[in-house]
Amino acid sequence: MSSMTVEASGLSEISSRIEQIQSQLAALSGTTTTAATTDTTSSDFSTALRAATTSTGTASTGLVATNDGTSIAPPPGYGTSSGATGSDVVTDARRYLGVPYLWGGTDPSKGLDCSGLVQQVYGDLGIDLPRVSRDQAGVGTSVGSLADAQPGDLLFFGSPIYHVAIYEGDGMMIEAPHTGQSVKEIKVADFGEPVSKIQRVLGTSADTSARVPALGATATAGGSSGVGSATPYASVINAAAARTGVPADLIAAVAKQESGFNASAVSRAGAEGIMQLMPATAKGLGVTDPLDATQSINGGADYLASLLKRFGGSTTLAVAAYNAGPGAVLKYGGVPPYAETQSYVRNVLALTEAT
Repeated sequence: MSSMTVEASGLSEISSRIEQIQSQLAALSGTTTTAATTDTTSSDFSTALRAATTSTGTASTGLVATNDGTSIAPPPGYGTSSGATGSDVVTDARRYLGVPYLWGGTDPSKGLDCSGLVQQVYGDLGIDLPRVSRDQAGVGTSVGSLADAQPGDLLFFGSPIYHVAIYEGDGMMIEAPHTGQSVKEIKVADFGEPVSKIQRVLGTSADTSARVPALGATATAGGSSGVGSATPYASVINAAAARTGVPADLIAAVAKQESGFNASAVSRAGAEGIMQLMPATAKGLGVTDPLDATQSINGGADYLASLLKRFGGSTTLAVAAYNAGPGAVLKYGGVPPYAETQSYVRNVLALTEAT
């Protein structure tokens, strides 16, 4: 046996023992073990708030978790199962590639361990999972073999289980390996051990994600392909939606939130028009007259399309970036902890549903 094999075996035994200790502590305390932290932050409060609420599909109860640990209320009518997809899971997981491994890590700004990564990714999609891998292995429904696995499924290793990874498809997975390495993509076959269990969370009773329509979807409360004629500038909005692939109800919601459909609106910061485009942003979008309703709506739709693409189709993050800027979303790894932005996101998502 090579020294590398011995080392890997030792790491596996250590990791397994750590997971056992964590599970025992959780059983003694009656709560799920989480990584200790020395400071009390808004993330701690919002995480506790999310755990204390139920997903009833109303903006006042079910909360959508964001990457930085903050939580926002989803639009009315959401909070039902099967909102997220396997591709959503994989897309979100890839955002953490390069984050260093940290045993007990649950904060991506500091580091993540294997189960911390899984909990973070599913939490981003509004799905609460237990803290440690052995408990995560009891969530969802079992999948018979790797040949039947789908992107977003959870792959578990060891007996007892000590490691978990997210399946990408095509024999690849995303994992937080061990100290000294970072979150990475590897072939399942290169892990060095067979998969001991596969669980599918999405589409089961554990899936209570609150998701808004993804890029390309234009469904509204009435089930039409665009906003109704009662919405100001409906024909312009629907044409912009058809051209860009941005949901018409999202364009309308942003216009309502930004200016109340006031084509001549100018903010104290200098944002102009229905979509409240800043001069530099308008220029970059090819908008020569931000106070022209048609130009403003089309420019805003183009900007939303670019933000949706940048943030993997996440409406929540695109809306947050529209308000606070994409740099702030990238800095905080989710909806920034600004009261204005969090209120903005809640309002736009609620307006999207109402539309």
